[in-house]
Amino acid sequence: MTGFFDVLPSVEQLQLIPGALILILLLNRYILGRFFLWLARKSGSGEAVPEGLPTVCITVPMYNEGLHIQKTIRSIQAIDYPADKLTYTIVDDCSADRSVDYALEAIAGDPRGTLLRSRKNQGKRISLIAAVRLTQAEFIVSVDSDVRIEPGAIRALMKRFTSPQIAAVGGRIAVENANQNWLTMLQTVKYFIGYEFLKDLENAFGSVLCLSGCLTAYRRKVLLEVEHTLLNRQLFGCAIKYGEDRFLTRQIVLRGYRTHLEKAALCFTRVPESLSELISQQVRWRRSNLVDFLGAFPRLGRLHPVVAIHYLCVASMLFLYPLFVLNHIVDSAGNFAMVFHLAVLGFLGLHYRMRTRDLPEAYRVSPASLLPLGILMPVTYLLLTPLAFFTLDSSSWETRKAP
Repeated sequence: MTGFFDVLPSVEQLQLIPGALILILLLNRYILGRFFLWLARKSGSGEAVPEGLPTVCITVPMYNEGLHIQKTIRSIQAIDYPADKLTYTIVDDCSADRSVDYALEAIAGDPRGTLLRSRKNQGKRISLIAAVRLTQAEFIVSVDSDVRIEPGAIRALMKRFTSPQIAAVGGRIAVENANQNWLTMLQTVKYFIGYEFLKDLENAFGSVLCLSGCLTAYRRKVLLEVEHTLLNRQLFGCAIKYGEDRFLTRQIVLRGYRTHLEKAALCFTRVPESLSELISQQVRWRRSNLVDFLGAFPRLGRLHPVVAIHYLCVASMLFLYPLFVLNHIVDSAGNFAMVFHLAVLGFLGLHYRMRTRDLPEAYRVSPASLLPLGILMPVTYLLLTPLAFFTLDSSSWETRKAP
């Protein structure tokens, strides 16, 4: 008779799990994602493009942005959209620098612009809700305060709302300070590859699970539906301000709405230029991932099975990849994994080179810029994931420091 412990997997078999998950993720992200997206576009070719253009209010949460806020406002003012259908609101979250002065200077003389000031620092979600309450526009477009929007971006987002069930559509983000140093060059290629491939599978099933606050359009009525949940977001009794974009997107998807990515809607953002800034950003993003995975797990049944499986693989890798690195850091399996990782990065770098040959030099970097990720990724997973786990109750904005 077979005993209970006889049917448990061996240590050797358990060690194969991270490698299998990596292969599944690579398949989903770079092959199946493209295939399912092609099928979705083919079957959805009959979707009607909305007639006319709806009213839009662009919302810009701001905290210690400094002079950069003027570039964001100027790009909003230059958007190719009917002036009588576009307004924008800058929501200051108690900045300690001269951000408010700079914003007022940029808005002066433009009747479409409004500045709101919070009485206390509360985070992006509160700023977004404040703007939603102020306007009657059909759509709210969230824009980060360090972003420059391309003139045609808002039109591209609005054309993607081909069904009442589509509640949110995100744009594509590129890097403004691409050629600053090796770190920004690496992030330039990483951003490109991320929007080129990584969201295709989710996009195909109308369940993009994280739409960036850099540039995302929402139906106002849907934001009102999730307002109570946004206002009362807590963890361990502590109000948290990180991961607002991912949390909001998840609330929308789990209510049965569709979310999509529109690559034709382009904006530019500044990425961290130093390791300390990058580490702070990555810790914040990992906290967001951890909280999101834990919060969504009980309701994965509401997602399409393909998306749910992919989501579980991504979540599992967040926990298992550091163990995989530790287990194989000096043996032959670890050497093979490193070579394989570098080979994948080399292939992605080649793809980047082929797809960006016609871009201006200011926004194009060497495809080899991605290769340091072969070292940086294992190190950051090994160190930053545990750090994020033990600081989940952080309530800091962390994106801007007071002067």
